[in-house]
Amino acid sequence: MKKDKKKMRQWLRTLLQLLFFIFFSSAFTAAFGGVKYIAAQLGAGERVDWTAFVAALAGLCGFTIIFGRFFCGFACAFGSLGDALYRICQWICKKCKKKPLRLSEKICRALSAVKYFVLAAIAVMCFVGVYPQMRGTSPWDVFSMLHGGNFRLEGYLPGVLLLALILVGMCVQERFFCRFLCPMGAVFSLLPALPFFAVRRSREGCRKGCAACARKCPSHLEIPWDGSYEPMGDCFQCQKCMDACPRENIHCGFKELRGNEIIWTLLRAGALCMVLLWMS
Repeated sequence: MKKDKKKMRQWLRTLLQLLFFIFFSSAFTAAFGGVKYIAAQLGAGERVDWTAFVAALAGLCGFTIIFGRFFCGFACAFGSLGDALYRICQWICKKCKKKPLRLSEKICRALSAVKYFVLAAIAVMCFVGVYPQMRGTSPWDVFSMLHGGNFRLEGYLPGVLLLALILVGMCVQERFFCRFLCPMGAVFSLLPALPFFAVRRSREGCRKGCAACARKCPSHLEIPWDGSYEPMGDCFQCQKCMDACPRENIHCGFKELRGNEIIWTLLRAGALCMVLLWMS
């Protein structure tokens, strides 16, 4: 039963990532476009109107406050691409009987602050009005063009090079872009997310000295106990810690309804679909 539920969660995660990647790949770009638009309007001293970009930003931020970073774990095109590349590289290393390259946790902790500098730098450039002159440097713009079948990348060489470096990082470190570079991830991690759908673990039955959940977590987070209101801004809601727990001690949603994480996943996916359709 444990193996069956684990496989079901893994297949559901892969299916949802694929569907969101196909149908809602521009959600990240649209939401971050809202951040850039607001910074530019404030810098120019002009009114911030309710544009499609602002609606995308408000929709995803509102969803994240209620449901946590479920968008990052299941629906972000960059996150899904990173997961796929990492799994492929892990499989290749296993077949070749070679130990995969990985960044040390000390380096990862230092790099985790970079996304805030990326967010601040872009916001400042938009505020002072120089960001439009940086056309061709955005890796997510290049990704959006490629995903849409537009291969006319003249003038986008800096963005192509940055995207290539990010793809290499995705192969080496799980959730490389999400954890270290994503400016929207920086926004989401600063939001006051409600604790109702946060990942938690129960004290009873938790084996002493077991750290399987933290080792499996892409952000190497220690899962808080039930009843804790400790913020988990860097949790991607990927639920991989649940797969790793040998005693099925980790859950999301309400404690009284533990064991129904697949139902909670489908409910959150449905709610996110409605938000993304509203955004479009």
